[in-house]
Amino acid sequence: MDLYEYQAKELFAAHGVPVLPGRTVETADDAAAAAAELGTAVVVKAQVKTGGRGKAGGVKLAENADEAKEKAGAILGMDIKGHTVHRVLVTTASDIAEEYYFSFLLDRSNRTFLAMCSAEGGMEIEQLAVERPDALARIPVDAIAGVDKAKADEIVAAGKIPAAVAEEAAQVIVKLWETFVSEDATLVEVNPLVRDPQDKVIALDGKVTLDENADFRHPDHAGLVDERTENALEAKAKAKGLNYVKLDDGQVGIIGNGAGLVMSTLDVVAYAGEKHGGVKPANFLDIGGGASAQVMADGLDVILGDPDVKSVFVNVFGGITACDAVATGIVEALKILGDAATKPLVVRLDGNNVIEGRRILDEANHPLVTQVDTMDNAADKAAQLAAAGA
Repeated sequence: MDLYEYQAKELFAAHGVPVLPGRTVETADDAAAAAAELGTAVVVKAQVKTGGRGKAGGVKLAENADEAKEKAGAILGMDIKGHTVHRVLVTTASDIAEEYYFSFLLDRSNRTFLAMCSAEGGMEIEQLAVERPDALARIPVDAIAGVDKAKADEIVAAGKIPAAVAEEAAQVIVKLWETFVSEDATLVEVNPLVRDPQDKVIALDGKVTLDENADFRHPDHAGLVDERTENALEAKAKAKGLNYVKLDDGQVGIIGNGAGLVMSTLDVVAYAGEKHGGVKPANFLDIGGGASAQVMADGLDVILGDPDVKSVFVNVFGGITACDAVATGIVEALKILGDAATKPLVVRLDGNNVIEGRRILDEANHPLVTQVDTMDNAADKAAQLAAAGA
């Protein structure tokens, strides 16, 4: 789960990372009140989960409460890369002597954590990483050893942070590591990490991604979800315990058992769809090994609730959960859904007890269900049905 800037900075502050005071508001009048309360020049910042806010006009300096109201009024309701601004952060403006970049992230390719640090932070960090990669230090972090003061000193030195603030920067990095580990994050990023004229190091911005697999350890994280911007289908699937991701511009709903099989199914459907007017997969949905009737019904309920979906491809390889159990689940799921099930289903079963599974579906003879024996042919049929229903 990605956090808004204000949420990231609240986590930072809770772990001792220095941040500037601020208030998050949803109206221009409240922005004026927040600026008056802070009593200084402020920065009004759009709160959206995407980059490029500054270039889009979503970050404005205001010298007083009246300006804060004006700037907030202009920012609220903006569309920034497809994200509507519902709230702004009004925070104390800071004099900036220098801007640095810092992050901790999960390095999946090397199966470790990675610290990234540069004395050249700011809006063009992505360009810096491409054009001058040597200016962005990358330091592996052992998951067991973690980051103590000595490791933080190593990171600061590699990032070429000036000696005048090296000690304080290292202390901030230790606190950011504490945030990273304590909150079960996969990303903690500060850009910019600034040096002010008094040589104080401050996290002026913040980006945090939390690992939702660790939610059971953090019941308080549920309060960080913004229901207004959450995809309704994804929220519904999450409530049902389903591993579902909505995809843009897709027409074929996908249900499979196992993430690898589902990913392969997306590719096969996309390839087959090229022959049928550019039909694409509409979602990722992995029902895992427990394809019971209720799990199947829940999955179909979510997918059939997507108005973009014109057909559904159920692709199951029987293993621990045999094909006859899956077939029974499909039949019972269609009974549970009743009239709510209106779109054609293409079912491909293979693996453990496949003959019995196919027999169960044949005997049920549901008008919406078409069985196809191979994955490629099933993908082609699902794409064909989706194109016909478009």
